[in-house]
Amino acid sequence: MFNKSPAPPASVTPGATAPAAPSTAVRSIAQMAMFAALVAVLGQLPAIPLAGGVPITLQTLGVMLAGAVLGPWRGAGSIVLLHLLVAAGLPLLAHGSGGLGAFAGPSAGFALGWIPGAFVVGLITQASWPLRLWRTITGTVLGGILVVYACGMPVMAFQMGLTMEQAALINLAFLPGDLLKAAIAVALTHSLARAYPAPFSHARSRRRT
Repeated sequence: MFNKSPAPPASVTPGATAPAAPSTAVRSIAQMAMFAALVAVLGQLPAIPLAGGVPITLQTLGVMLAGAVLGPWRGAGSIVLLHLLVAAGLPLLAHGSGGLGAFAGPSAGFALGWIPGAFVVGLITQASWPLRLWRTITGTVLGGILVVYACGMPVMAFQMGLTMEQAALINLAFLPGDLLKAAIAVALTHSLARAYPAPFSHARSRRRT
């Protein structure tokens, strides 16, 4: 019989650390949850009602920030998480609305448009590192305003029996406030990128341009 010695233990490189994937995933989920909470909190602040039941709120500011700070996938994911909580019945949208009924009114298209809106904001804003001011401005305006309007106005027009021209005229009341929110989002994004660049992992993974 042969005396079989036990296999030597696998060598461990000094200073080696455990794979970073689990901690990265947990960090990403926490960041998405944080921005979902931010958008929800902004929805609890007083809203300005407009004709047709589509209020002016600060929630689009949170959507712009989610995309600009977290990038396209995590930014959109934070809004998906928010909508899942709303669909489950939590009153996280403007005026404390929640449940599936929140997605059946004239403002439903705008709320659902936050998902592609945040994605476009992140895609353009975080196209390179360091961030470029012109990209951040373009991303917040195209994604945070135009994409959201493009999703929201057809639903609004259908729910209220309006033409697209009439819906567009009504939405002109939103434009000054949304442009102001875009300016605030741009300023906050670049301030955060300088002070704490960790959340901008999508941009930092791309080559400098």
